[in-house]
Amino acid sequence: MWKRQKTGSVICPACGNLVGVRDKNCFHCGRWNPSIWGFGPAVRFFAEDFSFSQIVLWGCSILYIATLAVGIGNTPPQSGFSFFSPSNKVLFLFGSSGAAPVFVYGRWWTVLSAAWLHGNLIHILFNMMWVRQLVPATAELFGQSRLVILYTVSSITGFLLTSFAGAFLGFLPIPFLRGASFTVGASAPIFGLLGALVYYGRRVGSSFLGRQAWTFAVILFLFGLFLPFVDNYAHLGGFLGGYAASEWLGPERPERLNHHLLALICVAATFLSIAVSVVLGLKQFASG
Repeated sequence: MWKRQKTGSVICPACGNLVGVRDKNCFHCGRWNPSIWGFGPAVRFFAEDFSFSQIVLWGCSILYIATLAVGIGNTPPQSGFSFFSPSNKVLFLFGSSGAAPVFVYGRWWTVLSAAWLHGNLIHILFNMMWVRQLVPATAELFGQSRLVILYTVSSITGFLLTSFAGAFLGFLPIPFLRGASFTVGASAPIFGLLGALVYYGRRVGSSFLGRQAWTFAVILFLFGLFLPFVDNYAHLGGFLGGYAASEWLGPERPERLNHHLLALICVAATFLSIAVSVVLGLKQFASG
């Protein structure tokens, strides 16, 4: 599977035409190194064969169990959200995002890691239910690799928006307009997938799909306005990021090897962000 191809032809990752595996540039579009040193077919095979929904479900579940094993929080029982809740210190250690981690501690990479962490049992069960519904549907329409890109971009835009709001709008009297000091959860990329489906419905002509995704997004957003601990800025940022990324990716066109490569980079960067959070978090706790 991972054997390097040294002879024959490969598909150019930029234009989709056949080129020689030893060609330095694509004859059709001019892309440099179209065979990716002969590993292009292996990258394509891997990217098209794996299931991102299983990665999300297993990754979030394992990290949630790990955060519980390291330390349970002390959220007041009357809040209704304390059932199996990791402590804020542990969530910070594993990569929670928000105004404090990003602007106070300079942990800018947490806009990736925070989407894989959850604050309590209800939180992760609710989000994983939506992951099971939306991730396979989006993959069927956009392809596995573009799904990964959408998920990652939505996480970045969602947690960036709430971090900026938390840093600069904290003075506002209405709580849900202040942004978040600390925040976690897969709901930002979930809203990004809803934004992608809305765009797909408008672009490709599936009006029913677009209306259904838009209805879900509006209901969930309004629902979040009346519940505590819901990060509405992350939801809004994720939706906007998913919609904008869909226009850039172009769901009406077939996936290219470029998408596969970018998807692999997104997955690697996400897991690296979690590893960096833990390593630097342990150093910070040890020193202070």
